Amino acid sequence: MAGEKKLETSRREKIILPPHRPEKITSPETKAERLSGASEKAPEILKAGEAVAATKPHPVTPVVLSYQEQRAQAIDAILAEGLHEIYLKMDVKSQSEFKKRGEETVRKINALLDKTKVQANKIINLIRAWLKLIPGINHFFLEQEAKIKTDKIIRIKDNF
Repeated sequence: MAGEKKLETSRREKIILPPHRPEKITSPETKAERLSGASEKAPEILKAGEAVAATKPHPVTPVVLSYQEQRAQAIDAILAEGLHEIYLKMDVKSQSEFKKRGEETVRKINALLDKTKVQANKIINLIRAWLKLIPGINHFFLEQEAKIKTDKIIRIKDNF
């Protein structure tokens, strides 16, 4: 009988894991999804008599932005479009000034879009003044970028 008890205890403590199967990952998205799901589906390893408290991840509440905040983000994206390399070439002091004035420009443009009649000339002037902070910028590039960005900004007014 003594031998049977040892056998029973060894059966309780024995851990059975599923066979290892390599996953076929087709894209980075599915890999991230599988990795996040893997932590939830991980096999629990318990000894006899132990209990595990079930822990569920807290649901993430989505942040609801007002239409003005969404429009400000869209304006910011339009203004930043194509200027990443130029921004990185600037020195730190110029970068901080450029960023600060860019944020002010976004707020002013957003306020202009709240009005019934959009004044494109004011938007062009705001963008032009902001782009002039770039050292050594070509005058023709500045004008062209200001007009292109203004057209895109006026188009988003209807969406918000």
